[in-house]
Amino acid sequence: MNPPHIPEQPAGESPYRRGRRPEPICETATAAHRTWLEPVRNRFVASGLTLDDLVGRSGYSKTRLSELLRGKNYYPGWEITYSVVRALDIPVGPLLRLWKAAAVEAEKTPAWISTRIRAVQPSGRDEPPLAHVGLTQTMWHPYSAYAQAFLQSAPRARQAVGETFDILWLNWDEATTSPSPDTPRFAWMPLRSKVLSRTPRRPAGHYDLRAAAFSTTVQAQAPDLVERLARIDVFARFFDAIARLPADQMDVTVLRYLCGIAPTAIPGIVGLPPALTHTLDHHARWALKELFPDAETQE
Repeated sequence: MNPPHIPEQPAGESPYRRGRRPEPICETATAAHRTWLEPVRNRFVASGLTLDDLVGRSGYSKTRLSELLRGKNYYPGWEITYSVVRALDIPVGPLLRLWKAAAVEAEKTPAWISTRIRAVQPSGRDEPPLAHVGLTQTMWHPYSAYAQAFLQSAPRARQAVGETFDILWLNWDEATTSPSPDTPRFAWMPLRSKVLSRTPRRPAGHYDLRAAAFSTTVQAQAPDLVERLARIDVFARFFDAIARLPADQMDVTVLRYLCGIAPTAIPGIVGLPPALTHTLDHHARWALKELFPDAETQE
């Protein structure tokens, strides 16, 4: 049997073979662009299709598809993106929302975005897996509380949480082929990434949580302005100390002491075993006492 014919590629470009990942995403692609492009690339590789197959299914040239898969030269319109999405049987709804967010980051105008979307008439409606719906309903509140603790804005928190669940939907097969206890962890990691990527940093490099001091109940109950300002200063320094903790300790501490989440619920939220979560909490409290001796946390 003769080997399958692989069409010649332009000079300097590697051929796409079945199961072979495309060339790396260009460094100029923004973080929001990569958010939807990486699942598309993963689905393309998993499909076993060649670039020629994708040409036949999408109707676009090999050069344009290659540029799209690498995030090269331009931010792609929705028409070509949608053609690839349908060819690879990717859910349209979450991909479209992530595409729009990345288009805004790429400084595309609202008119450009709406015109590109109107040019396509989607067929049917995607429904998320029931387990995804259940996880969304369960985690929406704690995820939002965590996001708002850092971002101090309900709309920005909703956007970060919504994007997290869209990412999870696009990667649902991967999330659910791991052992069951890992699914919450699989979901938590993009949530943390989305939130922290939008959080300003202090000159020392750690995240800036000081603004959370203005929204605490304790300082709001101060009888006069002088005492309120004093309490804000104390809380601002305390929250700044929290932001210096290692990532998992910081997550557990923020959920418990800033968001008011019950300690028994935190393991299921961050996707870590209860014993490890308890240990992280214990280490965090001791670290806070070293960083900020006036910190008061309850056992």
